[in-house]
Amino acid sequence: MPFKYDAEGRIVVQEVNGSKLPVFVHADGKESPFDGDGTIGTITRLNGEAKGHRERAEAAEKIAKAFEGIEDAEAARKALETVKNIKDGDLIAAGKVEEIKAAARRTAEEQVEAANKQFVSELAKTKGERDTLQNQLYDEKIGGSFDRSKFIAEKLAIPGDMAKAAFGRAFKIEDGKTVAYDATGNKIFSRTRIGELANFDEALETLVESYPHRDQIMKGSGASGSGASGGAGSGGKKAYSRAEFNAFDPARQASVAAEVRTGKASLAD
Repeated sequence: MPFKYDAEGRIVVQEVNGSKLPVFVHADGKESPFDGDGTIGTITRLNGEAKGHRERAEAAEKIAKAFEGIEDAEAARKALETVKNIKDGDLIAAGKVEEIKAAARRTAEEQVEAANKQFVSELAKTKGERDTLQNQLYDEKIGGSFDRSKFIAEKLAIPGDMAKAAFGRAFKIEDGKTVAYDATGNKIFSRTRIGELANFDEALETLVESYPHRDQIMKGSGASGSGASGGAGSGGKKAYSRAEFNAFDPARQASVAAEVRTGKASLAD
């Protein structure tokens, strides 16, 4: 679900109850504000519901185990009534006893199976809703950070969406906060706030510094890429579509970005 951008390429925001929220455009073209904090609360609620479904299923299994051998409630009640009414010394036929046990066992198994099916269905639905909200939260938190980044605007020769394509996978949402990881899988910490995690721009700068094609995406580097295969545009300039650019690997994207920056290529939406 993409953000809505204005003519200058900035995310459009909408004021809701005194807060400015980014605007998303749904697949059907409808627009709506996205509340990141509200989304976190909903994800927490859905996780709680999933836990509740699991606990109910476990409780049903525990109850069923307690009734093993007498799972057919109606048959069990009839058997108890018979026992109450028989005369002293009378015996119930062994075959009838086993029949009651088998019927009760089948009933309990059916009850457990039905409870498990309902649990699996409800859990799948809850997980689906949670994953959708988590993806929306990622787009708002991470995607918005790339679009609003001062480091990208001042230091990089590529726009925010290209930077996200190259470095977005290094960022994650944990406990509602943006956390960055380096190439070795370690969290990136601030160089100035010792012991604290790096904020978005600090982490991105660290990632760019260790990027093999760093000179090709920094402003004023004078580097240009090679090996691109885009079509020829006006005046012999190579032209790339946004879809082509997104399909390139990070190194190729950096190369193309350098060509666009130096005027050797163009990028069209």
